Amino acid sequence: MERERKGLSLVLIPSPLQGHIAPLLELANILYCSGFSIIISHTLFNSPNPSAYPHFTFVPFSDELSQSEASTSDPLHLTNLINLRCAHPLSRCLSHLLSDPSLDPIACLISDAALHFTRSVCDSLHLPRLVLRTGGASSFLVFSLFPLLRSRGYLPIEESRGEEAVAELPPLKVKDLPKIETKDPEAFYEFVCRMVDELKLSSGVIWNTFEELESYALEKLTLEFSIPIYPIGPFHKHLTSGSLASTALMTPDESCIPWLDTQEPNSVVYVSFGSIAAITQTQLVEMAWGLANSKQAFLWVLRPGLVPGSQWLEPLPDGFIESLGGRGHVVKWAPQGQVLSHPAVGAFWTHNGWNSTLESVCEGVPMICMPCFADQKVNAKYVSDVWKVGIQLPNELQRGEVEQAIQRIMVEDEGKAIRERALQLKEKADLCLQQGGSSRRSLDRLITHIFSSRRQTHPSEKRE
Repeated sequence: MERERKGLSLVLIPSPLQGHIAPLLELANILYCSGFSIIISHTLFNSPNPSAYPHFTFVPFSDELSQSEASTSDPLHLTNLINLRCAHPLSRCLSHLLSDPSLDPIACLISDAALHFTRSVCDSLHLPRLVLRTGGASSFLVFSLFPLLRSRGYLPIEESRGEEAVAELPPLKVKDLPKIETKDPEAFYEFVCRMVDELKLSSGVIWNTFEELESYALEKLTLEFSIPIYPIGPFHKHLTSGSLASTALMTPDESCIPWLDTQEPNSVVYVSFGSIAAITQTQLVEMAWGLANSKQAFLWVLRPGLVPGSQWLEPLPDGFIESLGGRGHVVKWAPQGQVLSHPAVGAFWTHNGWNSTLESVCEGVPMICMPCFADQKVNAKYVSDVWKVGIQLPNELQRGEVEQAIQRIMVEDEGKAIRERALQLKEKADLCLQQGGSSRRSLDRLITHIFSSRRQTHPSEKRE
């Protein structure tokens, strides 16, 4: 329920990637319903749809990206370009907002952690800056230890040492450490270190997680950082579905819901790898035949470009769709929240992006893990070895192993035990948002923090 208006505005800045935009807009909804006025300041690239959020004010700033730069398939390179070029455009934008007498006074800015350039801009305007970390706390703990991991020889990652345990971060092995394939191997390390350093200079960090899920990492980060942390997730569960607009940049195919309605409870494997992950043609063929040979019904999000250069179905083996006899349903994009909460869905084959991992946890759906890059590898390890609500596929994907993994989750006794643990974790996710729950308490602390540290200068103040 929306609280009394507080007479204060908050400026939120998303990183322009689907997996980052969605949780930031969910956080904006939570804070709006807590009584704040919301201003979304955003790049022109991948700008959110203002018509979906008439209760927010949307203010773009120039990202100074060329068409070729904006179309890059390298998210790290894109993020680095934004960090390099957007300081002056954002400073001009914020100066205008701060001097606009029609707006409620701006208390602070909340920035995606990936946009580390916002720290210097906020400092120059004497504007408090909170950071939103859209990924999990466990993966960020790994990021915070990158210099230590390098000094002890774990980084850069050597494939030959993949099975070696990382003594400082049990139960991780070297192969579980975050990695991104990029033209400059040093770029990812430098970006992570800069992101962590700039985050430590913020006035606090907001996490889309909850204490009962990641207590160990949250405790370690609290000891390491000298700033307050606010685990108030899962964001998407704070508000009723009727209160939320879609945060997807792609239009979901709603035809999958009537198809799911015709399936038996816990009988469908849902397969989706998010908005930017890519796989090879060989991997897709092995996936396809593994799904078919499992004899389980499946809903497969085969996104255009999942295999680089593909338009949609052409990478599938000839005759594959016809061979299924209606047992499979393939779409370009799905309404994931509705799918995971559907009683027919019995498992989620996922790339383990944090949003997908958290959504699966919240619905009690066991996972088949196939991480692709960055924090996904850490998330998958926690799913399989810490929370024990899923199993992980080997790096070299083969149809026989796919079939076996699906059978383990969907049919065998092991899958029943995994499902029971997943439902127990779902209950914890539900409880943390109730009155007196850990995430509800963290939200109350966050609101108090915003009031206590808010910018004191009147918004009509003019700046040169």
